[in-house]
Amino acid sequence: MEYTEGTADRTAEIAALVRAAFTDSEGAAEGAAVGDLARDLMETTPPGDICVFLAETEARVAGAAIFTRLACADPDRRVMLLSPMAVATGLQGQGVGQGLLRHALDALRAAGVEVAVTYGDPAFYARLGFAPVAPEVVPPPRPLTQPEGWLARPLGAPAIAPLPGPCRTVPALDAPAFW
Repeated sequence: MEYTEGTADRTAEIAALVRAAFTDSEGAAEGAAVGDLARDLMETTPPGDICVFLAETEARVAGAAIFTRLACADPDRRVMLLSPMAVATGLQGQGVGQGLLRHALDALRAAGVEVAVTYGDPAFYARLGFAPVAPEVVPPPRPLTQPEGWLARPLGAPAIAPLPGPCRTVPALDAPAFW
């Protein structure tokens, strides 16, 4: 498995992977919504506010992790939000997602990102050092329907210094349906 950064004009392939993986696990409606989100993020987010990491095998995308800026009231704080992330259904459970996230987190740390945040499955993300985070420490940009899924991981310091709120996402993620 090779891990890379950037979309390299593969937006349609990445969005199709995300759509298929979420369709297989969550149903067609969720697959369509998250696949469209992935495409919208890659097409509308300014380059300085997005990092796309890929797991590739035999020149095809096997996994994707899309990080976008989570901005807070202090413009010097560098925080990135992972959403969405997907691995091809036939490759799940083989360490592809964990390897992809390790690669992504190392690259983000090297780029000076202070905190990685996600809104997802606590059991999966805990394997990579993510832990539940209080809204007083990392204010979510919208009310959360599943607060137990609000997770963060410090990338430099041993703990996360509270972010001054409010926090906001990139426009493509700023919809109540995703929260």
